[in-house]
Amino acid sequence: MAQSPTPARPPSRKGLFLPYILLAALVIAWSIGWFTIRHRAAAEMDAWLVREEAAGRSWTCAERSITGYPFRIELRCASLAFARSDSRFTLGPVTAVVQVYQPRQGILEVAGPFHVEQGDLTADATWTSLEGSFHGASDGFVRASLVADGAKGSVRDAGADPIDFDTKHLEFHARPTPGRFASDGAVDTSLRLTQIRLPLADAALGNADPADLALDATINRATTLSTGTIARELDAWRQAGGSLDLTLLSLVKGERRLQAKGTLDLDAAHRPQGQLDLRAAGVEALIGQVMGQRFGAEKGALIGNLVGQLLGARRNQASAEAGVPAQGDASLKALPPLRLADGRVTLGPFPIPSVKLPPLY
Repeated sequence: MAQSPTPARPPSRKGLFLPYILLAALVIAWSIGWFTIRHRAAAEMDAWLVREEAAGRSWTCAERSITGYPFRIELRCASLAFARSDSRFTLGPVTAVVQVYQPRQGILEVAGPFHVEQGDLTADATWTSLEGSFHGASDGFVRASLVADGAKGSVRDAGADPIDFDTKHLEFHARPTPGRFASDGAVDTSLRLTQIRLPLADAALGNADPADLALDATINRATTLSTGTIARELDAWRQAGGSLDLTLLSLVKGERRLQAKGTLDLDAAHRPQGQLDLRAAGVEALIGQVMGQRFGAEKGALIGNLVGQLLGARRNQASAEAGVPAQGDASLKALPPLRLADGRVTLGPFPIPSVKLPPLY
């Protein structure tokens, strides 16, 4: 008799479930890794807080939480406070975010209000938004930035009138100076303030228009600065040969325009010293106000007009000799250099008696 054929076995379906199994294993492994990183971040933060406390610096992160699963590590503080022997400050809610796959790049979001105290000096500030970012590297950092909108506040000193300010937009950026960071500890900085109002400066500059400020500078020996007291850090920076190279300082306030460049540092008495080369539009009124403090308003205005005419004539003559058409009245004119020495300020050969430079610490 013929034997019946053996029935064929159905194909295995294990292969259908393999991708899901691998995906589940990946999710579990990633989750274990994220919670491990979270635990390590919390432990390192606690250790850092202990070291700061031992160094006399106290940090308080209220209602601290670390979230951000699965791709970020987010540190949140309902408020942040700092205190040491010479100063203290408080901030509103703070959020710091780091991507798990880019641990050297962080983003910071800070809400006001901000309050700081240092001796008899106190300051308060608020803003509509404030964000910072940091791009680190194995040997330092690549870039750090701070951007704020709608910042306003007040600075008060015991026995003096408060200094109020507000600005529409603020940007600050810093990066290691190419070719000089390793050898000189140099850091390039850039500051921009848009539509800043400073009532205290309105009288000195002759109008109440909002101002735009631009500052590009290199801080030499910046790597000597740390988180110690201001007096100690500034003195260490001074003794290390620290200086500030201003490549551009620009102030535009209504029809007034002022530009400066030069080098500043600190003398043995801890006062600013150095020289700034100035260019300005509207020099007649500016010089008239400065000279009026020494010779009286009428003579000051006369000197300002004479200097303005002289500088304008020299500029036109130089332009004619170079074959370049003369610019209009809005063109910047060179001013006598501004010198800071021994606590005094001079504009060319003329001292400015109302300006005294006190020690910074």
